[in-house]
Amino acid sequence: MGSDITGLHHVGHVVRDMTEALALYRRLGFVVPPPGYPTMAPHGGAEPVPLGAANTHADFPRNFLELATHVREDSRIPEDAKLVPLVAPPDVLPVLLGRIGATSANLAVCLDRFEGVHILMFSSSDVDATAARLIGGEVRHGGVNTVQRPVKTDDGVRMEAVRYLEIDGARPGLEAEGRIGVVADLDPEIQGTRLLEHPNGAVSLLEAVLCVAADELAAVEARYAAYLDRTAEQDGVTRVFDLGAARLVLVTEGDLGSLLPGERPVALPALVAFTVGVRDEAPVERLLHEGGFPTRRAASGDLFVPSEAALGVAIAFRSVPQPS
Repeated sequence: MGSDITGLHHVGHVVRDMTEALALYRRLGFVVPPPGYPTMAPHGGAEPVPLGAANTHADFPRNFLELATHVREDSRIPEDAKLVPLVAPPDVLPVLLGRIGATSANLAVCLDRFEGVHILMFSSSDVDATAARLIGGEVRHGGVNTVQRPVKTDDGVRMEAVRYLEIDGARPGLEAEGRIGVVADLDPEIQGTRLLEHPNGAVSLLEAVLCVAADELAAVEARYAAYLDRTAEQDGVTRVFDLGAARLVLVTEGDLGSLLPGERPVALPALVAFTVGVRDEAPVERLLHEGGFPTRRAASGDLFVPSEAALGVAIAFRSVPQPS
C-alpha cells in the first residue's frame, strides 16, 4: 500500500527583510510576485497597519518556494507589497487573529535562531488520512486546518482551499528545526494560473537538506520515518527519504562539508540547503555569474550558491529531463 505522502509541497525561507529577499530571489532568476501583508486598524478610526506574518511564493507546477517574514512595527515594507485587510465575521475574527499571531510568533522564534529555511512542508494525497496516521503513530499535531484564498482564473475568481497540519514539537506547530507539516496536494488547475515561467528555467523543488548532530541522526531519522511513512536509505554520507519526484536528505554536521563544500550549519538541527530543478544548468550558471553570485559545486556535481550569499541557505540547481 502506497504512502499518503506524495512529495515536497514547499520549503519556506524565513527572512528579516522582505525587500532584500525579493531582490535576492529575483536576481537568482525566480519570478516572485509582490508579497501579501495582512493589515488591520489597531483601533477604531485608525489607519490599517501590517501585522503578523507576510509571504510570497516562487511557484512551480507541483510545488513552490516560500519567502516569509515576521512583521514588526519597524519592518520595512516592500514598495510593491499587497496590503490585505483582514475581514471576517465577528465570531471568526478572534480565531483568525489567533492563528496569525501563533504563526508570527513561531517565525520570530525561527529568526532568533538564524535567518534561513525554517519551513518544510510535505504533500499529501489525503491530509485527513495523514492526520489519523500520525496520531496513530503518536506524532502530535494541531489537527487539519483549512484556509480559503481567492485565485484569479480564466473563468473568474475561484476560492482555493488549503488544508494543512503542523507537527508539534516543544512549541505547538514548531519542531526543533522549524515549522514541519503536511499540506494537501496542490490543485494543478489552480496552480497552473500562477506565474510558472522563471528566467532561470526553474521547474520544480527537488530536494531539502536537513543537517543534524551525529548523535541525533538516528532519532531524527526515526522521527521523519514516522512523518513520511517510509524508511531512509544510505546514499554516500547521507540518509535519504525518497519521495518520488523529490527527496529529503539528512546529513551530519561533520559530513556537511563533503556534501556541500564550504558549508557549515549555524545551529543544529537546521535546514541548510534546497535544490531546484531547472531546464538547463548552463544558462543558470551564466545568469548567476552575471549577477555577481559566488558559486560552488556540490559532491553531486550540482551548481550551488553558498549560504553566505543567499541569506542563510545554500541554493542548488540541477538540470532535469524535460518532456519531449
